[in-house]
Amino acid sequence: MNQLLSLDKRITAFVELGKVLGRAANSLLSEDSVFIEKHPGFFRSLQEASLYNPWFTPANIAFALNTWQKTLTKEGLDLWLAEYKNRIQPIIPKRVVVIMAGNIPLVGFHDFLCSVLAGHRFIGKLSSDDKVLLPAIADVLLDIEPLLKQNIQFAESTIKEFDTIIATGSNNSARYFDYYFSKYPNIIRKNRNGVAVLGSNEGDETLVRLGFDICSYFGLGCRNVSKIFIPVGFDPKRLFIAIEPHLKTLSDHYKYMNNYSYQRSIFLLNNTHHLDNGAFIITESEKYSSPIPVLYYQFYENIDTLKSKLIMDDELIQCVATDLFTNAKTVALGCTQSPGLADYADGVNTMDFLTKL
Repeated sequence: MNQLLSLDKRITAFVELGKVLGRAANSLLSEDSVFIEKHPGFFRSLQEASLYNPWFTPANIAFALNTWQKTLTKEGLDLWLAEYKNRIQPIIPKRVVVIMAGNIPLVGFHDFLCSVLAGHRFIGKLSSDDKVLLPAIADVLLDIEPLLKQNIQFAESTIKEFDTIIATGSNNSARYFDYYFSKYPNIIRKNRNGVAVLGSNEGDETLVRLGFDICSYFGLGCRNVSKIFIPVGFDPKRLFIAIEPHLKTLSDHYKYMNNYSYQRSIFLLNNTHHLDNGAFIITESEKYSSPIPVLYYQFYENIDTLKSKLIMDDELIQCVATDLFTNAKTVALGCTQSPGLADYADGVNTMDFLTKL
């Protein structure tokens, strides 16, 4: 298979796709008749995704679409790809299987973007929880640039012929992937969580920003904050300030509230100390991965000691939301769900991997 489309034309196609995604997000929230008439199939797919997976509310899908609309700019893509251009073109395309998660809308889009821009043949194995969105977006991309058809494939059955694999899943599935695919070049991702670190002087406005990191996508994303480190003397009840703006959204969602009722019962039966505001549970724990809708907190005494702990626990952490310090994993409070193109899942540089195949 010959690579016929230049990198510049691939970039242009994704820039145009970004514009469509932005208009699609607006139409989901405000029913833009002009957009719906122009892209009726795409709009139906967006609605179908919400019906098929109740966690994918129109608001959550719209947020994911808007996030990518802001990311897919000519300037941003050129800057990101500058160091890889010499490796991308010319290239002998490889067959890249991407086994996708389905916890939040379009969680696998970055792998799709990297594979196609690198000039490889993307072969997507979709999660049963997110079977609609990415194929629909791929169709829009192919309307923009039909020559990309040779770079995009979705597979329902077992994939027998491929050159490399990127797989995202649970810790259990990662062991399965390691066993079966170790002989291929691979990226295999495991469970990770977002954490936050607060100081003693954060005001209510800061906590409200943190609330988005906790509650966006109902807390289902690997970048959602599931645990907060707070200084000794910080009143954990103040963390409910972060949750307050999201209470109606959470309380109105039946699947979320089913989870809340179940977790509340477990806490009461086990007589586990916790704080409860009727839709969210906060409890002290040394663990990182909390179930929906539980938030863990842990006290710390010394920020430098905490930094060392976070380094030791690096493989459990996707990102750190804090305004107190910066390192490779930190993001400002309120920004965990707006990663840049170079913010790679699990800290593994996907584009570097793909351009060295």
